[in-house]
Amino acid sequence: MSLTLHYHPLASFCWKVLIALYENDIPFAPNLVDLSNPAERAALLKLSPIGRFPVLQDHARNQVVPESSVIIDYLDRHYPGRTRFIPPDADLAWHTRLRERFYDLYLHLPMQKIVGDRLRPADSKDPFGVEEARAQLRASYRIIDEQLAPGGWAAGEAFTLADCAAAPSLFYGNMMVPFGDQHENLHAYFERLKARPSFARVMKEAEPYFKMVPKES
Repeated sequence: MSLTLHYHPLASFCWKVLIALYENDIPFAPNLVDLSNPAERAALLKLSPIGRFPVLQDHARNQVVPESSVIIDYLDRHYPGRTRFIPPDADLAWHTRLRERFYDLYLHLPMQKIVGDRLRPADSKDPFGVEEARAQLRASYRIIDEQLAPGGWAAGEAFTLADCAAAPSLFYGNMMVPFGDQHENLHAYFERLKARPSFARVMKEAEPYFKMVPKES
């Protein structure tokens, strides 16, 4: 098999790539990486010195591709399918990337801040930073709800890279800071995402690992 994805089924940025792979039925070999295992961590570091997943290995083209956004761009170029993640129209393309960056920077990262703090020892927690992250999530929810007023997907009528970014960000974000009843457009969009077969498959495969998600102490 040409492609191997080095990943973890709970990692939100890995979900982003898995959605793209499943969206276009791209065959790949999954390699689940346990970073607490020294041998598996060392093997990942050989592929990508930063030591983070996801990492896509393309054996046919002798390429190692890190970073979720770059991986999806790579798949779109070299393994295209029925869903094009970056629209060919230049204006739609930058708009898609802008929406994707919003989900990654202003939803995904603050969500991860909250999750990461739950993993810290009691004497090393950062309550101020966590409250800042919660405030950012709430602000992002308001913005997204306004953006989604026309309906459709994150960047318009077509499912794109932006939706691959939105799905894991919203799933875990809602666990950390619930959307609330006031964001009807956001709620409706999240239901559309969960009904999408590619994302439904990712969630189903992650279910056995959900008990590992850190709870609030």
